[in-house]
Amino acid sequence: MQITYGNELARKAIHIASLGIPIIYLQIPHSLGIGLLVGMTITSLLIDVLMHFHGPTRAFMMRIVGGLLRQHEKQAEHFRLTGASWVLIAATLTMWLFPTSIAVTAFTILIVSDTFAALVGRRYGRRRFLDKSFVGAVTFILTGFGVVLTYWSLYDLPSTFLWCGAVGSVVGGVTEAGSTSLKVDDNISVPTSIGIVMWLLELGCRSFGQPGFSGVIP
Repeated sequence: MQITYGNELARKAIHIASLGIPIIYLQIPHSLGIGLLVGMTITSLLIDVLMHFHGPTRAFMMRIVGGLLRQHEKQAEHFRLTGASWVLIAATLTMWLFPTSIAVTAFTILIVSDTFAALVGRRYGRRRFLDKSFVGAVTFILTGFGVVLTYWSLYDLPSTFLWCGAVGSVVGGVTEAGSTSLKVDDNISVPTSIGIVMWLLELGCRSFGQPGFSGVIP
């Protein structure tokens, strides 16, 4: 059973608020950013554990955010992480694994493109593409291009960033569309797939004497 479209909008508004993570991360040292993300992730995981195993906490959280949770997140029989914890885990892994320019791009695409793809796909999706809708996948890819263009213009990145980011957006859109079959939470699979593709393509560009971009943003 799906949550209402109104609650979906509210859930995605909270999701969009996660853009604060790359914005703040870009302003502070890497080590501090990772430390803050680890602390936030542990706190969120603790809340998830308490919400599942501690009755009063569960009752309180259900009154506050119960309407925004998906069915599998509310199950009492099986412990499941909430989307908030998965987003924080994704942010921590992405910022730790990849160079800054790739990490913030991959994570921002996750937040922006997943939000618009879900809302557009749920409202207008008729034709299926893998596990999701075709229009949702197209929306994901187009908004991913928008994120890449934004970072390219803000930080005066080389043209190789545009092409690598464009391919990464397509890969991210396909990964998100097939997330159910992959049996991996899309908050993890999407930024990881984008990051790996952009990193490998950048290495290829460098091997052909083209400018790289992984070290442009410190």
